[in-house]
Amino acid sequence: MHGDERFGRDKRVRLLGPVRLDSGAEFAPVDFAYETYGPLNADRSNAILICHALTGDQYVASTHPVTGKDGWWTRMVGPGKPIDPERHCIISINVMGSCMGSSGPASTDPSTGGPYGMAFPVITIADMVRAQAILLDHLGIETLSAVVGGSMGGMQALSWAALYPGRVRSAVVIASTARHSAQNIAFHEVGRQAIMADPRWNNGAYYGREAPASGLAVARMAAHITYLSEAGLTEKFGRRLQNRPDGSMGAKSFGFDADFQVESYLRYQGLSFVDRFDANSYLYITRAMDYFDLAEPHDGVLAKAFAATKARFCLISFDSDWLYPTSESRRIVHALNAAGAAASFVELSSPFGHDSFLLDAPEMNRIVDGFLRAGENL
Repeated sequence: MHGDERFGRDKRVRLLGPVRLDSGAEFAPVDFAYETYGPLNADRSNAILICHALTGDQYVASTHPVTGKDGWWTRMVGPGKPIDPERHCIISINVMGSCMGSSGPASTDPSTGGPYGMAFPVITIADMVRAQAILLDHLGIETLSAVVGGSMGGMQALSWAALYPGRVRSAVVIASTARHSAQNIAFHEVGRQAIMADPRWNNGAYYGREAPASGLAVARMAAHITYLSEAGLTEKFGRRLQNRPDGSMGAKSFGFDADFQVESYLRYQGLSFVDRFDANSYLYITRAMDYFDLAEPHDGVLAKAFAATKARFCLISFDSDWLYPTSESRRIVHALNAAGAAASFVELSSPFGHDSFLLDAPEMNRIVDGFLRAGENL
């Protein structure tokens, strides 16, 4: 693989595809933005695909080009970490529909020469996975040692096992679900409506103009609340007041400035998000997540989705995650058991809610490391 230009950091490629979408349409050509870390071994058996969450990207373990921050999962990926480029060839792909280089609403429509905007097709999680399979074919990777993901990344990992049972030897699914609940859909709809109510959204035709930053910031604020827990928010902020710009300590404004520290935190999260994410991509990806129901194509029986898989599964949930609670992971485990698949499951304790999988979690790292090493010895 030495000198193979297909592998490395910050890679871009356009492939003919097409991606056959759940909507019945075919999408082509397909742009991919991706990164790889570590060499592919001689028999091409050490490839691990890391699937990112809603607002994630391909920069899993390298510096983000927009924010300048470290990759979003450097706690899990890197030398000496559970997913190690010295043992694994790690692939991270910006999902179809996103905005960091893969085909999405902001990318160029070859038929018009302008951005797709809302002419981009509505996609599903399965469509994202089908696109990833096309890129892996291009890379010459037939079989994945593991597919690993948290949140929406976990949905992709499950979909890989269901759609391509012969290509996946193991799957690690963290803080995820096999379907989006009514509550999940409701929160996403609040975010979408905030974006579309921003007059600068302009029916999605805002490229080259001022973006709907206010609507996207509110969408991010609403979503970010679901990623946290009440205990975590209370521990971090409680009802503490902000220090005022005039130097007064913890004084109420008797107005609508950010009096409370938690308000200031959410505003910061919203404003910083708009610098690195596209509003239309937010609409498309949240819709894909809302459509996600792995059992639906199988007469509503989740076990049937895994009938053909020979993969090993590791599922991890967190006790304070109310977005994708432990009951959702247990439902997946029961389905895997019914399908005769090898599955291990653990619920970890953390005060940080859904975002726990992105934070320092030594127990999670030990579990993932042990699971992957066990698979390498089979």
